[in-house]
Amino acid sequence: MLDIVKRFFSKTTADATQDANRNTEHDVRIAACALFLEMARIDETFTETEMDTILSIMKEKYGLPQEHADALIAEADKELAESVDLWQFAKRINDNYSTDEKIEVIETLWRMVYIDGKMDEHEHYLMNKLKNLLRLSHNQLIDAKLKVLHSD
Repeated sequence: MLDIVKRFFSKTTADATQDANRNTEHDVRIAACALFLEMARIDETFTETEMDTILSIMKEKYGLPQEHADALIAEADKELAESVDLWQFAKRINDNYSTDEKIEVIETLWRMVYIDGKMDEHEHYLMNKLKNLLRLSHNQLIDAKLKVLHSD
């Protein structure tokens, strides 16, 4: 009888841990997506190409089917609209991503910046702000930018 109780509680704890991990993973995806949306909109021109790029990133990087990617973008958009600033999104990323994973986020943001072939002052400002929020160095920011610019 005691073994049954122990197995029940260990299973429940394991299930709760697994659910928490799924929720954290989902929250981090929303946070990253929110940053991508913010970057796409910062120049006050949100193009279909930018939206297609975000969808493609969500599907490829996170292995999501179209409907899940759409739902994730919708949720990120909702949270972004309700937020006061970007700190909450950066915090989720900082709490759950390694430095290399944060650099991948920055590289993706650089791709968003250069979709139209140029960087405007708002995009420049936001990249520097996000570098600070994600606790990355100026060299890491520039290296990510050069990697993106030289990969095309």
